[in-house]
Amino acid sequence: MHFAEISISVRSLVEYVFSSGSLMPGFSSGAAMAEGTRIHQHIQKQYKEGDRKEVYLKTEMVHGGLKFIIDGRCDGLLTGEDGAVTVEEIKSTAELLGLFAGKEVHWAQALMYAHILCLDLGLTDITVKLTYVRRGGEEQQSLYRTMTAAELEAFANDTVARYAPYAELLVRHQEQRDSSIRSLAFPFPAYRSGQRHFAAAVYKSVAEGVNLFAQAPTGIGKTMSTLFPALKALGEGNAAGLFYLTAKTVNRLAAQEAIGMLLAQGLQLHAVTLTAKDKACFREEGLCSSESCPYREGYYDRINGAVLDVLEHEKLMTQEVIARYAKKHVVCPFEFSLDTAYACDAVICDYNYIYDPRISLKRLPEERKRKTVLLVDEAHNLVDRGRAMYSAELTKAPFLGLQRQFKTVNKALTAAAKAVNAFFIALRKSCSEDGEGQWSAYPEELPGLLEAFSLEAEAELLSPSALLPVPGEDEEEGQGLLDTYFTVQNMLRTFKTYDERYVTYAEVRRGDVYLKLFNLDPSHLLQQMGKSFRSQILFSATLSPLSYYRDMIGAREEDYSLTVPSPFHREQWQVSVLPVSTRYREREASLRPLCDALKGMTARKGNYLVFFPSYAYLQNVYELFADKYPEVSTLVQSTGMSEPDRESFLASFRPDNPETLLGFAVLGGIFSEGVDLPGDRLNGVMVVGVGLPQVGLERNLLRSYFQAAGKNGFDYAYVYPGMCKVLQAGGRLIRSESDNGVIILADDRFLQHPYRHLLPDEWQDYLVIT
Repeated sequence: MHFAEISISVRSLVEYVFSSGSLMPGFSSGAAMAEGTRIHQHIQKQYKEGDRKEVYLKTEMVHGGLKFIIDGRCDGLLTGEDGAVTVEEIKSTAELLGLFAGKEVHWAQALMYAHILCLDLGLTDITVKLTYVRRGGEEQQSLYRTMTAAELEAFANDTVARYAPYAELLVRHQEQRDSSIRSLAFPFPAYRSGQRHFAAAVYKSVAEGVNLFAQAPTGIGKTMSTLFPALKALGEGNAAGLFYLTAKTVNRLAAQEAIGMLLAQGLQLHAVTLTAKDKACFREEGLCSSESCPYREGYYDRINGAVLDVLEHEKLMTQEVIARYAKKHVVCPFEFSLDTAYACDAVICDYNYIYDPRISLKRLPEERKRKTVLLVDEAHNLVDRGRAMYSAELTKAPFLGLQRQFKTVNKALTAAAKAVNAFFIALRKSCSEDGEGQWSAYPEELPGLLEAFSLEAEAELLSPSALLPVPGEDEEEGQGLLDTYFTVQNMLRTFKTYDERYVTYAEVRRGDVYLKLFNLDPSHLLQQMGKSFRSQILFSATLSPLSYYRDMIGAREEDYSLTVPSPFHREQWQVSVLPVSTRYREREASLRPLCDALKGMTARKGNYLVFFPSYAYLQNVYELFADKYPEVSTLVQSTGMSEPDRESFLASFRPDNPETLLGFAVLGGIFSEGVDLPGDRLNGVMVVGVGLPQVGLERNLLRSYFQAAGKNGFDYAYVYPGMCKVLQAGGRLIRSESDNGVIILADDRFLQHPYRHLLPDEWQDYLVIT
């Protein structure tokens, strides 16, 4: 008889079957994991000769038509003088010991290990030892049960039987999925020029298990060009799942739309979109607070039923679908989406779920990662996003505030906060007269101070002090204990990755002291976070120059590169250069020439966008233009636009507008990337400036670092990031074979090296406006 095989760890099995109770409010402790490792090592050092630690165990169990391959590592295998065997499971806890009887899920894990040992060693009975150690101290308690082999076999069979309905659903779905993929046809009548070549490169990369860096032009259909071949590879057994990673909501919507199109053609696929916690939360006050929440309480008692229900009845699980089922089963929508994601074939989400160590999907097994494909949309964003993920910062003010707030109610926390505050006072004195300091290492005393603070903060968060005073008016709102705790955790995590690719700097800002561990080169850590996966397909219209992005994202020598030519004709663009200076000191002189050029661009009725390097520059030109040419209708991007405001801005660009419309927007902002305005919704674009990031401390640190590494530091820190924004903004214009339009590049540097050579081929036949 053929059995479908299910590989699962002991821990995953028992957590599915036996987890119960509520979600912990507010936070899950990163310090607890580090403390847990320390506690395990402390107890294992007490083992006598002949005792073994971290013993790998594996067994196979058959239930119905399924064969379960179950494995894991028990913490301790102890042998008594009389030869009696004891299996030990060690857990750290924040709860008071003494009357503590142990959690059912912890006992279940130990009993499964005991069952496997009875099979392996031919034992008739075994002692099961569950040891708890209270975090922050050495207080410990061991609980014992003596079990017969028959009792353990019955327990293991019952555990597997309770997991089986979920496993059967997954196996049944996989068979349907693979069959549907094999018969799936490309959803369009024909491939666009270059699209088939791109799709073939994606398939080849996934099949070979290597990464692909692909520059593919706007309008080629990048979403379907990557999804379709990745799914084909999945259906043939070359992969087990995929993540479609994006930096912006608009790209997630495009991925949903593409999957929806394939589902309409008969594809059987479970796909889920992960939405940020603050946007998913049902509660008006937003994220979890210490107050009771019906969606959090009893979450683990209801979550298995919720996941089974949504998988049985849905294929594309958007934010709206997740919300509907979360309300039906009364479970937290964010945590529900995560639990559902582990069972899905495709997950659409932000980069941080894979690359950010603070947020990544930690329960994704290594074996599953090795069979999973990452499709990284708009991959040029990964450089700065990676740099932000792997950097960490702290300020003095929150620690002084906490020191005052807890002075009368928690002396240990007050002392820990005071010690960190004292460190910042000393740091301020070590800065220069300009209030700056730079070092090639982090302060050696800081990890110890932050670890001490973290333990006391965690204890306070788990058991809040009574009669806690309300923070004073002078204390920064939002910088309470929980926020500071998370900030400290990130700093502690960054100490572990700090190497020659980092620099430490401090600044005195408006009376506060700011410290940052700044990641200069994210390539190594991006490579480390992505290396467990079968293949990464990194694609963008602006992955230029490819050598720079391969360098900054951490390409390996065997990884492929591909540049797909534009499917459109040069005649579709009418490109010109306005040779004015937009450098900061000369902007005043550029205002009138820019206004006149904008008037010339909008002479033909249509919809137009102009992008500026800053809001101030935008405002100056807008005021002059509106005064000089009041007959032209205008729209202006404002700071902090809400989602409805953004939608209203874009909806104004209608193909049937009765009069000309000119939109003023910011280069590198929400309207310069990932926005689709096809046909007569957009007839022309002006890009003001070459997009260089503002000169500042961090950019100059990057320049110096890459110059010392033998690269062109100015290009790496300023030119390449700037020109990426220019190309993205210009890419809003031509989205299909029938589009035509005008591009004006307003800066004399577009006529010079290196800027001219970074322009795409189809923009090279430009006219110079005199």
